[in-house]
Amino acid sequence: MKTATFKEWDLDTLDEAFTLRQVWESELLNQWENNEQQLNDFEKQTLKNLQKSLIRGGRAWNETELENKFISPVMMTAGIDDEQIGYFLERPLKGVIGDYELSGVVDGMIATGIRNPHMPYFCMHEYKRSVENQGTPDAQVLAAMLVAKEMNANKLPIYGLFVVGLVWNFIVLKDNEYCISKNYNADAEEIFTIFKMLKTLKQIVKSEVNDNEPFA
Repeated sequence: MKTATFKEWDLDTLDEAFTLRQVWESELLNQWENNEQQLNDFEKQTLKNLQKSLIRGGRAWNETELENKFISPVMMTAGIDDEQIGYFLERPLKGVIGDYELSGVVDGMIATGIRNPHMPYFCMHEYKRSVENQGTPDAQVLAAMLVAKEMNANKLPIYGLFVVGLVWNFIVLKDNEYCISKNYNADAEEIFTIFKMLKTLKQIVKSEVNDNEPFA
């Protein structure tokens, strides 16, 4: 059995080791991006206030500041937590996939449970720079998503996000195929699209948790 952390991969090595394929069109990602969520006045004003701080100082923030001053407040405003699922930070995740035991700490995950995560359905990684000393942001989150998929007995699609500074990219993993979204810039009007996708994400996860079926 080979052991590896999430940080040790790039997309090429993940594709080769786990027979993955990146696709450029995804019905699930398209549904996620083209949701019909509406924002109320409180949500709009909260996003504008958070965005002001991001625009003023976001490019100089370290990862802890980016997480605490922007990402988590946006996630919490989306109302992810309830009596069934929660948004968890800096939690370990480990699983065996084929010949590998993959492990690491996930910056953010949405999973069943209210005190501790049980079954993960969404993984998030954030980076201050586009490429760290080990791994890349897209590969690190995809590796965590592979573990989440393996933990799911019904092998339902897993959803993810990687944030590089002010840029957000969403990702969907279904079977052995994954699709990465366009760039969404949190310092622009796209902040509202990002937020709508986060609100839709809760519906997606609840759908999978309750019905064991992909969101539609």
